[in-house]
Amino acid sequence: MRPRPHLSQETNRVPPPSPTPINQSITMATESLTTWAGLTPTWAGATEGATAGGEAELLRPVGAGVCQSPGGRHRVVPSVVCAVGVLFGIVYCFFGYRCFKAVMFLTGLLFGSAVVFLLCVRQPLPDSALGPEAAVGVAVGAGLLCGLVAMLVRSVGLFLVGLLLGLLLALALLVGLEELSSAPPRSVWVPLGLLLGSGTLCAVLTLQWPRLFTTLSTACFGAAAITVAMDYFAELLGLVLYVVERLKAAPRDAPVCWVTWAALGVWGALAALGVLVQWKVTAEGYSHTKVWIVSWASQEVERVDL
Repeated sequence: MRPRPHLSQETNRVPPPSPTPINQSITMATESLTTWAGLTPTWAGATEGATAGGEAELLRPVGAGVCQSPGGRHRVVPSVVCAVGVLFGIVYCFFGYRCFKAVMFLTGLLFGSAVVFLLCVRQPLPDSALGPEAAVGVAVGAGLLCGLVAMLVRSVGLFLVGLLLGLLLALALLVGLEELSSAPPRSVWVPLGLLLGSGTLCAVLTLQWPRLFTTLSTACFGAAAITVAMDYFAELLGLVLYVVERLKAAPRDAPVCWVTWAALGVWGALAALGVLVQWKVTAEGYSHTKVWIVSWASQEVERVDL
């Protein structure tokens, strides 16, 4: 009998599954984010640099509670954007319900800009000479239109605010499943289902109880904006890249640096503090359904309930 040929490890290796369109969209958006933020292709702590997929790796622990610095440098424009994000995060976190109209506009601007920018990155027009700057301009223009609609149509604004809360809670749940579950899900449809389900549920609840869920949503999102800005200065968006990996349902091959967990803890603490401050201080005695009407004929000012 002829002996069977020896099969090498490379021959027996199972080829990796082809990426889904959702994973491709997330990967393209991540590459744009890391390039804009000033990250190098790899993170310090990696042995050979880039991973098999060519993506940036997370900051890895190198000892007992010691992490190396990320491989990159801070740039001027992202640093300024993060500083402005801290200011907007403070307004959202502690004055969200008080600045009801401004929050509706900014939330619509955020959703409109993000969706249009992802569409421009994922599906560019054929024979189009649009560069990244032009795509950002188109996204901002569409976001301004969505912001005006959200500000003028109260139900649309409340729906988007509730949707934002649901997305944040779904992201937190994905992180919890990865760290606490013995068999975390590896299908991209699990994150997608959690995002859609949680977002829709919170949006409907916000339409039913606007004051409560607007306070929760603005506090959580404001705390997230502050945390992301701090995370950029601390570890060049290590927490953001970790959450993106959870959206792609990718396996984690190394422990996460303690700085990332500290940033995640800051988000929870700031969110709880924002809810407490709004509920007891800034939103006390204020209602978005009551407006002041000035009658110039009788020189009277009347407060009515919409």
